Amino acid sequence: MEKILLILTYIAVIASAISGALEARKNEMDIVGATTIAFATAFGGGTIRDLLLGRTPVFWVLNPGLTIATFIAGALSYYRLERLSGGLFLVVDAIGLGLFSILGATYTLQLELSPIVAVLMGVVTGVFGGVLRDLFCNRIPTIFRHNTELYATCSFIGTCIFIFLISINIDHLLASVIGAGTIFTMRLAAVRFKMTLPAP
Repeated sequence: MEKILLILTYIAVIASAISGALEARKNEMDIVGATTIAFATAFGGGTIRDLLLGRTPVFWVLNPGLTIATFIAGALSYYRLERLSGGLFLVVDAIGLGLFSILGATYTLQLELSPIVAVLMGVVTGVFGGVLRDLFCNRIPTIFRHNTELYATCSFIGTCIFIFLISINIDHLLASVIGAGTIFTMRLAAVRFKMTLPAP
């Protein structure tokens, strides 16, 4: 199980780093700005999760390979993927949202905390990197704008599904795939069909 979690963490970190670097490129930052935002996006949510759960040192400090992967992904994205930035950004952002949400819930359940806390930690882990990315790019975070397509809601629903499946003894890997897949699909569908929460 630990190997699977590590693989999922690498995928989530790389996807989030790419989204951060692409957003930095869009905002006309240099390579230093791009890699900085790549790191903030890739590590932000997981760091907050670990600090809240008392899991120290935080996850990326314990695994230097994550730092190397983030730097490489951020730099390559900045220099090589500019032409694909529009659609690619949405895809990698949705991948990071889905995987980080499930990872956050998984680590919370491992500490035998309540399912409610697991859901909250899943959402925090999934969205906080994106919040930092948007703040560093000098804009209101996506999840706080009333006209934004569903974002945190996707994380919440997918994480709830994951925890429910775990509660009925579904295989953890299968539950993770279903939960993360739900989040990924919902996010892309929300963007495609302009699905938002009701505005006042």
